[in-house]
Amino acid sequence: MAEVEEKGRKPSEESTDESEEEDSVEEPKLKYERLANGVTEILQKDAASCMTVHDKFLALGTHFGKVFLLDIQGNVTQKFEISPVRINQISLDESGEHVGICSEDGKVQVFGLYTREGFHENFDCPVKVVALHPRFSSSNYKQFVTGGNKLLLYERNWLNRWKTSTLHEGEGTINNVQWRANLIAWANNVGVKIYDISTKQRITNVSRDNVSLRPDMYPCSLCWKDNSTLIIGWGSSVKICAVKERDHAEMRDLPSRYVEIVSAFETEFFISGLAPLADQLVNLYFVKENSDHVEEEFRARPRLDIIQPLPEGFEELSSDALTVRNFQENECRDYRLEHSEGESLFYIISPKDIVVAKERDQDDHIDWLLDKKKYEEALMAAEISFKNVKRHEVQKIGMAYINHLVEKGDYDTAARKCQKVLGKNMELWENEVYRFKTIGQLKAISQYLPRGDLRLRPAIYEMILNEFLKTDYEGFATLIREWPGELYNNMTVVQAVADHLKKDPTNSTLLTTLAELYTYDQRYDRALEIYLRLRHKDVYQLIHKHNLFSSIEDKIVLLMDFDKEKAVDMLLDNEDKISTERVVEELRDRPELLHIYLHKLFKRDHHKGQRYHERQIGLYAEYDRPNLLPFLRDSIHCPLEKALEICQERNFVEETVFLLSRMGNCRRALQMIMEELEDVDKAIEFAKEQDDVELWEDLISYSIDKPPFITGLLNNIGTHVDPILLIHRIKEGMEIPNLRDSLVKILHDYNLQILLREGCKKILVADSLSLLQKMHRSQMRGVRVDDMAQNFSVAVFHCRHMFHKECLPSLGTIPGVQFCNICSAKRRGPGSGILEMKK
Repeated sequence: MAEVEEKGRKPSEESTDESEEEDSVEEPKLKYERLANGVTEILQKDAASCMTVHDKFLALGTHFGKVFLLDIQGNVTQKFEISPVRINQISLDESGEHVGICSEDGKVQVFGLYTREGFHENFDCPVKVVALHPRFSSSNYKQFVTGGNKLLLYERNWLNRWKTSTLHEGEGTINNVQWRANLIAWANNVGVKIYDISTKQRITNVSRDNVSLRPDMYPCSLCWKDNSTLIIGWGSSVKICAVKERDHAEMRDLPSRYVEIVSAFETEFFISGLAPLADQLVNLYFVKENSDHVEEEFRARPRLDIIQPLPEGFEELSSDALTVRNFQENECRDYRLEHSEGESLFYIISPKDIVVAKERDQDDHIDWLLDKKKYEEALMAAEISFKNVKRHEVQKIGMAYINHLVEKGDYDTAARKCQKVLGKNMELWENEVYRFKTIGQLKAISQYLPRGDLRLRPAIYEMILNEFLKTDYEGFATLIREWPGELYNNMTVVQAVADHLKKDPTNSTLLTTLAELYTYDQRYDRALEIYLRLRHKDVYQLIHKHNLFSSIEDKIVLLMDFDKEKAVDMLLDNEDKISTERVVEELRDRPELLHIYLHKLFKRDHHKGQRYHERQIGLYAEYDRPNLLPFLRDSIHCPLEKALEICQERNFVEETVFLLSRMGNCRRALQMIMEELEDVDKAIEFAKEQDDVELWEDLISYSIDKPPFITGLLNNIGTHVDPILLIHRIKEGMEIPNLRDSLVKILHDYNLQILLREGCKKILVADSLSLLQKMHRSQMRGVRVDDMAQNFSVAVFHCRHMFHKECLPSLGTIPGVQFCNICSAKRRGPGSGILEMKK
């Protein structure tokens, strides 16, 4: 392999921080290798002077006048002894069937590789360049050019003779020529010319920029990017020229084509060769640097850069310094850059070395990442690139990453990567588990072990559980909760936990974990005992989930001691499984718990626990007096005499008042309010509820010598009793607090009553008038009467009774005598007359 120095890092520099150095190095765009095999032997005895590249093979010329045909691995396939001196240039046509060779002693040979027929000529001066027509093998294109002091075009005519014509001369030695399609580009001491073979016109002259450089020491580099784009590199100058068609209106005596320089820029170093790479450019630089110890410049390693041309400059994308053999002895003219368009291969030719550069592929990218220990990126790139095709390669990279993390001591990340890298490979998984055990890091890998369809042997999981059980009870409990019980032998783990509990019998973490293990093993009774002992919150979930109600009938007190609310709710929600009678029986010695249960039962249904209402009176009185009065109000099954007895014994006045009023003894109830509670507002409210005149009289009589009570009555009595009755009974001279305000309120209430009466009166009058008008309109409507027999005078009343007018009683008739049409009709007989009345 050729040694390559990446940009930003010199061999003499040593970084004090390896990771920073690795991060600062950019990934190269190209990879390099020496062209070996036959080439190595050739260059040991000879030196390379030129080379040309075909997609199928290579042609190498040497200083000793030999031409070798090589395969792409550098093996010699053919050898031609051309001259005893330097081969200056080799040219191949597109088909690779014909070759043109020129040498320093003036020899020019153009022949078929398979026929050896062609052109053979010796000139009296060195011939520097030769170029075949790209389609030379076709019969109509037997053309080639040579260059020394002048550029000559050779064409074979119909007589099979070669005709020579001079395309250019007089501007010094021609040192480079490149033929593409119908365009020939060449360089001499003055500049670069382009000739159109189809129109036989020279279409441009691109002048040389730096005339101070010797053209023989710093020769021009030419390269066609395509059929109309020429790249020129000379000294440190680069120009990209586009050949364009001229508009017919502008032609006159001008060539049909012209050249436009689309990009031009200066580089830091001297150009030894260039080649296109898509829309980018590959430049081979000859580098001279100043020594730190000697004032003279010295020849440094050549550089191969990839740049992005811009209209007035370029952007450097990568730069590699190449350690070619004998670089210290080489000049700019000793390097050449050739390329294969089909495969983007670049050949750096120097006298004693040939290096091949090629674009790096995904495999190279991954190798570089691994070399720089960027394992995470390498793994991601491999997964995208290989997918299922090279799963073992991905796994190989992943294992290298895991090993690296373990060496760094990043055990958690290493364990986490096992999930992605090891996949479903059981053997690798078990090997990694044992490795983590060896380094004492079983805990790190425990949370990433397979626990789904893929499972390791139970012994693996038990080994990890045992490790946690020795050092970390909480971690052990977490694994038991997270791991399915099928991963390990449950009885083995239960026994291990039991052994540890012998040393620490009250450890809640171990006890809870043991209960979970019993649950996995469906030994719910054992689990329930532990949960109740620990008062664990999951006890209720366990009971519901596994329907353990038959197991808790004798543990109701324990459940309620743990959480009264949850326990009662559970019991009431499952009355079909544990009856009320059973619960009451279990709680008979714990009345405070019995009360909570019966209270919630009563709240849910006032009738379900009616048989216990008498017992509840005492329970409310003892443990929950605030709810006693609501209970007495809502229960219709409570014995009032028993309730009254208990309330009187405990001097519960409010409850006693309620019971007395409910039993009909309202006067005694009012007396208790006035005498024991001394609450006039409550007494007034009680009197209002009962709406009994005698109670109001008792209230007034009791309050008449108590000014605060009188004030209360004056403020509230107005709407139920005439306040004048109270005012007349107030003793003269008695000082009554807030009397003025009370009187004002009475007057205000009186005015309000008057306003209400007037309002009601107005409404009543309006309604009466409306109804009267409605009745009047109704009675004013006509009534139709039909007499179908004969004419009679008939009187019709609004009650719809009809009488003959002559039958109506008149003044002086005897009262009690009936005169009506019905009687008259009876006397006259059937058919005598029919009266019909219609509205």
